[in-house]
Amino acid sequence: MTQPIKPRIYEILESSDPNDPWSRIDDWGVSLLVILDVSAFIFETSKDISFKFNIFIFDIEIVSVFFFTALYFLQLWSCTADPHYPHPLWGRLRYAATPLAIIDLLAILPFYLLLLFPHVQLIQSTGLFRLLRLLKLIRYSNSLQTILRVIGSKKDELIMTLFSVFILLIFASSVMFFAEGEAQPEAFPSIPAAMWWGVVTLTTVGYGDVYPTTPIGKLFGAVLAFIGIGLFALPAGIIASGFSAEIQKRKDPERKALSESTAAIWTPKQQQVVSHQVEQSAELMKLCLEIAQEKFGDRIGDQAVIRDFATTLYQEAVRKLDL
Repeated sequence: MTQPIKPRIYEILESSDPNDPWSRIDDWGVSLLVILDVSAFIFETSKDISFKFNIFIFDIEIVSVFFFTALYFLQLWSCTADPHYPHPLWGRLRYAATPLAIIDLLAILPFYLLLLFPHVQLIQSTGLFRLLRLLKLIRYSNSLQTILRVIGSKKDELIMTLFSVFILLIFASSVMFFAEGEAQPEAFPSIPAAMWWGVVTLTTVGYGDVYPTTPIGKLFGAVLAFIGIGLFALPAGIIASGFSAEIQKRKDPERKALSESTAAIWTPKQQQVVSHQVEQSAELMKLCLEIAQEKFGDRIGDQAVIRDFATTLYQEAVRKLDL
């Protein structure tokens, strides 16, 4: 009795099948609960709203934690149905170490830590982890999963770009410290303090609270601002190319399936007839191009005009010959 139920529960919790009503209920229910819980967390920071709806906000938190805890333990219980996690102990530990399972744990852990240790200052600040519940939506969103796949496929390029930015930041902060340290000791007292200026300059934000005043500082600041524009365009280009490759991967199986389904519909005799018609059409188009080139090639230098004329000849021939 347990074996058929366990794979089914695991399938409902882990997959997002639009044709499965239970999977749709799980997807929409968890997504709605996440949105309600995060909204309650945001409204809780407002004293007026928190004072008026304190009980309602607290009830949302209790209900959310209850359901998220139940889902987490259901996932741990049913994960052994997956061939990747077959062992009753080590399989569950391996599943608990996966990124999505860690997110699920961090989403509920602060609540229980606050219950056990309500007066510990460090644990009180873990309430911010409630925002991690937004990441639970990754499990139910193909768009968010696509973003993660793109980042994963381009992680080496992104790490290399981040490392380049880090090196440039250290170099820029060091130069600016030696250039502006004496003129502005309060703004550039040390290299770590100068990194704030480096960050806002490289990211082209430029708050204006810290800026160079010496000639060499202004010159280097201008150069660094231009470098920052180009450097921070690199991750955008890398991610854009990753999205293009991911979309192409998604289209290729669809085209293959369409081709296979079309081939399955046609009989061998029909495929032969279609192939013969395509060959005839190609030969006719080739003949029209040769005629257009022979008649007008010397007088018309523009090949686009000749191709347009050949296309007109082809269409007229198809109409008259009823091909």
